[in-house]
Amino acid sequence: MVKHAECRLDATFAALSDATRRGILARLAEGESSVSELAAPYKMSLPAVSKHLRVLEGAGLIVRRKNGRVHHCRLAAQPMKNASEWMARYRQFWEKQFDSLASYLEKPGNRESEK
Repeated sequence: MVKHAECRLDATFAALSDATRRGILARLAEGESSVSELAAPYKMSLPAVSKHLRVLEGAGLIVRRKNGRVHHCRLAAQPMKNASEWMARYRQFWEKQFDSLASYLEKPGNRESEK
């Protein structure tokens, strides 16, 4: 179970690591779209866009359906929710680090302007 969850998380972060795929997800957040509509803003071939869509689909971030010859995609955001929950576990750590830094900088003699 844990190994499967780790693999899904890895796939999510790998899919989100590319700007084109993030752009496609942003477009799909507005609603379902055809592959041609998703490809329109990018200066790349339709097969190249399809490769990006396969990565997103493999990560579970999109769902594709076929209507005749037209493929439609829609956002499936659950994997992003899982990634967000994973990152939230580290928020407390970073907030503590920033609080420590703020405390240090507030002590007399530790600010650059006082030197």
